[in-house]
Amino acid sequence: MSWVEYVDQLPALAIEYSLKAAAALAIFFIGKWIARRVVTLAGKLMTQREIDPTVGGFVTNILYMVLLMLIIIAALSQIGIPTAQFIAVIGAAGLAIGLALQGSLSNFASGVLLVSFRPCKVGDYVEAGGVSGTVNRITVFSTTLITPDRRTITVPNSNVMGGPIVNYSTSPSRRLDMVIGVSYESNLDQVESLLREIVESDDRVLDEHKPVQIGVLALADSSVNFAVRPWVKTADYWPLHFDLHQRIKQRLDEAGIAIPYPQMDVHVSKAGSAEPA
Repeated sequence: MSWVEYVDQLPALAIEYSLKAAAALAIFFIGKWIARRVVTLAGKLMTQREIDPTVGGFVTNILYMVLLMLIIIAALSQIGIPTAQFIAVIGAAGLAIGLALQGSLSNFASGVLLVSFRPCKVGDYVEAGGVSGTVNRITVFSTTLITPDRRTITVPNSNVMGGPIVNYSTSPSRRLDMVIGVSYESNLDQVESLLREIVESDDRVLDEHKPVQIGVLALADSSVNFAVRPWVKTADYWPLHFDLHQRIKQRLDEAGIAIPYPQMDVHVSKAGSAEPA
């Protein structure tokens, strides 16, 4: 084809590529506008669900970046630029970044689940990730607990969501499980009556769960074990736990009822010497 023919085709080519460029620009700007609206809607939905603002901001930013990347690829494809290799490069880079940040991404995903399903919240006393304490803060990547002795423990969210979460603050009341051992020589009826008197006379024991469940739990090696199971308000659990153990020990001593300690009876047998032949 001669240069004259190229010159003759310039107007048609200019119109064609101008239309493609205009279409690409339209795809970019309209797509960007739609992406912002989608991100804004997603942010409002997460706010309504009371998702942590830190997690919500991170998720909306990631969503906007992904949508913007798709829009740019669509715009480039419209003007005839091959995007297959571009997509492959982005995929390889994403895979490399994902492998490098595997632990952090796992913590982030666990953090999203933690604030979405809310198995615990700030102020709850929980056992999670192998530690126990009061939840002080929940962030995207970790959860901070304050132990009863005021230690601060930061647990990765993947550890929190990777095992059982025991939340002691979800119920207003708890059952206090106590095991009291007495000697085999004790009068069991007397022991049960005394334990019931001690426990049910405490105002912190909830009336709706009376009579308190008290009975022989096991015939152990050195003692007869009684199960004592009063119900208390969650806030009174540990104060009542300490007080009842002290009062039970004192009252059993006053009544002459022994609380045995582990012991072992050893019998020594002396073999007779053999008579000489």
